[in-house]
Amino acid sequence: MPNKKNKALGRGLEALFSTFEGDAQAKETVVELKIDEIRSNPYQPRKIFDETGLAELAESIKQQGVFQPLIVRSSSVMGYELIAGERRYRASKLAGKKTIPAIVRQLDEAEMMEIAVLENLQREDLTPLEEAQAYNTLMENLHLTQAQVSERLGKSRPYIANYLRLLSLPKEVKEMLQAGQLSMGQARTLLSLKDKKNLVQLAKKTVKENLTVRQLEQLVSELNGEKNHKKAAKRKVALDPHLQKSEDLLKERFGTNVAIKSTARSKKGKIEISYLSMDDLNRILDILDIHLD
Repeated sequence: MPNKKNKALGRGLEALFSTFEGDAQAKETVVELKIDEIRSNPYQPRKIFDETGLAELAESIKQQGVFQPLIVRSSSVMGYELIAGERRYRASKLAGKKTIPAIVRQLDEAEMMEIAVLENLQREDLTPLEEAQAYNTLMENLHLTQAQVSERLGKSRPYIANYLRLLSLPKEVKEMLQAGQLSMGQARTLLSLKDKKNLVQLAKKTVKENLTVRQLEQLVSELNGEKNHKKAAKRKVALDPHLQKSEDLLKERFGTNVAIKSTARSKKGKIEISYLSMDDLNRILDILDIHLD
């Protein structure tokens, strides 16, 4: 795909649409299409839609109609494929509408996928797993690296990497995360468990006992057989607030356990970064922009 369109990805959905203006100016006429001739976007990353919100939108559509048209493309098989406007499409069906206003554009598979992913990434109601899958879709379908996705979406590489790691969770744990039973922080902490055979059991324990991320971190540390855990816990309590905040930020950046150790008598100390495998070490080195020959 042309570089111009690739660069637009980082500027958001509106910028991406603007790159097609030359080809689409003549096709901006809003037309009324039969709803049953439109199919959902196969690249739609969002799997969960708030039923209450859809019902409210459907009621609004019944009373006032659809103000913003859908964006669709002609299907090579039959009818049309939805590019943007999934909630309006679903709510209109719920409202019993037979037709819906739409703009028909000529887009290829890559362009269609980009718009679907971008439209949803700009929303705040994606689950962590849906967001992770959206990044993975961009990487697989457009053959992008984590660094390229990071650059084009304006997010840090560690941020992208931390979400992508969620895709390696067992199916049962993914379901807990998708249902909102586990938070992003809890899921990431579970990934640091060395013995993956205990991961599902620990996830269930976390949900059942409503463990906080801190409590789960301590439990994972114990299960991983880390020594002097009690001493480390005491050290954390006494850690300077500035160092504690720095430690938390480093954990967030590297997506793994990080410990800042400092002596009370001097300003010197050291930083320890944990890694679980050679792949995990290489991931951390990549974040540090260190490349071994």
